[in-house]
Amino acid sequence: MLKIKHFLLMVCIAGCFAACKKMDVGAPYDPIPQFKADTTAIRAYVKANNIAVLKNEQYGVFYQIIAPGSGSIEYKTTTAISVDYEGRVMNGGIFDSSKGVTKSFVLGNLIPGWQIGVPYIQKGGKIRLFIPSYYGYGEVARTAPESVIPANSVLDFTITLNDVNN
Repeated sequence: MLKIKHFLLMVCIAGCFAACKKMDVGAPYDPIPQFKADTTAIRAYVKANNIAVLKNEQYGVFYQIIAPGSGSIEYKTTTAISVDYEGRVMNGGIFDSSKGVTKSFVLGNLIPGWQIGVPYIQKGGKIRLFIPSYYGYGEVARTAPESVIPANSVLDFTITLNDVNN
């Protein structure tokens, strides 16, 4: 009986040490290969769908100006924008939409892809943005109003800028 108690004690101690072992979380995330894959996917998608786009060479966000709008606002992170928009996962379905109801935001509170792309248009303008995951939601999956956005998703937004104020 004493041997069984000692054996159980040893099993418990071994279990405690095993529970303290660090978990292997895999390789650290490297955004550069993902960014290259996103860029390749965007180029293939726009070519296959005959979408004429430009590329912001500094950041790698692709865009199509559908209507430039009018005005001369110089955008800041504090600029207030009112927009109608639809967001899709490239090659996928809609994950968010204003559904024709104007939504207001402060530009600096939005994902980097919007901060990069929206300044290409003025009030009344319309733009389509193809945003690499690094400038969207990155390596983290998100729950959106209309679906889930998988990790490392390229985002495809169509944005109409109804109003803009500094």
